[in-house]
Amino acid sequence: MTSEVSERIHVCFFPFMAHGHMIPILDMAKLFSSRGAKSTIITTPSNSKILEKPIEAFRNQNPGLEIGIRIFDFPSVELGLPEGCENVDFINSNQKPDAGDLSLKFLFSTKHMKQQWESFIETTKPSCIVADMFFPWATEAAEKFGVPRLVFHGTSFFSLCCSYNMRTHKPHKKVATTSTPFVIPGLPGDIVITAEQANVADEETPMGKFMKEVRESESISFGVLVNSFYELESTYADFYRCFVAKRAWHIGPLSLSNTEIAEKAGRGKKASIDERECLQWLDSKTPGSVVYMSFGSGTNFTNEQLLEIAAGLEGSGQNFIWVVRKNNNKGENEEWLPEGFEERTKGKGLIIRGWAPQVLILDHKAVGGFVTHCGWNSAIEGIAAGLPMVTWPMGAEQFYNEKLLTKVLKTGVNVGATELVKKGKLISREEVEKAVREVIVGEEAEERRERAKKLGEMAKAAVEEGGSSFKDLNKFMEEVNGRK
Repeated sequence: MTSEVSERIHVCFFPFMAHGHMIPILDMAKLFSSRGAKSTIITTPSNSKILEKPIEAFRNQNPGLEIGIRIFDFPSVELGLPEGCENVDFINSNQKPDAGDLSLKFLFSTKHMKQQWESFIETTKPSCIVADMFFPWATEAAEKFGVPRLVFHGTSFFSLCCSYNMRTHKPHKKVATTSTPFVIPGLPGDIVITAEQANVADEETPMGKFMKEVRESESISFGVLVNSFYELESTYADFYRCFVAKRAWHIGPLSLSNTEIAEKAGRGKKASIDERECLQWLDSKTPGSVVYMSFGSGTNFTNEQLLEIAAGLEGSGQNFIWVVRKNNNKGENEEWLPEGFEERTKGKGLIIRGWAPQVLILDHKAVGGFVTHCGWNSAIEGIAAGLPMVTWPMGAEQFYNEKLLTKVLKTGVNVGATELVKKGKLISREEVEKAVREVIVGEEAEERRERAKKLGEMAKAAVEEGGSSFKDLNKFMEEVNGRK
């Protein structure tokens, strides 16, 4: 596609207000801009501060490309939310006892922005809108002014297919207990799961009713954009297009749109460690010898679980980088670390308390494995980096992503997680140690590493000129342009 054609396209992006949703949307906006489109990201005042620096850096590196932010008002207190609450991570990081109720309230409160949304569409008349799945009201608002709305789920084709087949066949209602394994009916690959892991919302609960709205909104939308690439999950991409959403475009891995060190280091938030210090530490390690462990922006472990992780990492004898998002103001007497842990692991281990430059770390040749909660952002970043993974799913659609990594792609090793983290099952130090060793050491680890490396090469080829994701993005932009 020539820039003369694509520059006439104005794409508006509306990410749900959580880091895990905003990061891939920012990458997507940069990708569209780099292909000649004008990109505008809609967000609220405090969330705009997260986006401003990376957008400014992108514009400085790419003069002439159009990307900007439009701010919508979000009166937290008037909506019954804590003051300054404009992001789900605000609720999680403050670890409020009623965090679950507040998250749900926050989800429902976004409808407050519908009027601003309609006014923006009417005056701006963008070529199309890419809105997060959690804004079901966005389809109707866009339709009112004849603007196509695209849905962004932020997950894999595989997990979308799993969810569809679970809703269609309801196998979880035909088993004795929530921990009884069954095969997901009608889905290629004989995927075995339990009702507990599938995490299907009861249709009569507020969340179940909301998810029904989400699906109805998607069914009348223009289509779906997926952060994946065809070669990774072709069977499920085809299944999805045949049975679930007739119109879907794979345009990922979106993280690969970040090519500069500063871009990789600055994704999401400012890192809690100087990237040069981090790279120096990694440079001192032999290739493939470091395990990187991180559980996303929404996970908070108990002190008891953190102690088991620390003991397991130490017992494994492997080099590691461990990202801990734990609110703790006790200085050196941190209850979640075994006494003398950091002294004993000095040189072998690096703890990052807070936000880590994840893509920068995963891309380093010293990293040989990734312990992940299987959120799709992390999973696809690990895949793009060509890494085998230790899977530790905790909720949402993470058990589906884990099945993709361990059973379909065969690049993952399960740590022993069998149920949602809220159930409180403790993963022992022995399980952590075994999984960390298994992903780095031995013949099977080598085979897994080879498979992962090939997937990483395919991921990079997919986004290059002529690659599957490059071509699918072209098709999408041409179709949108043809509607003008």
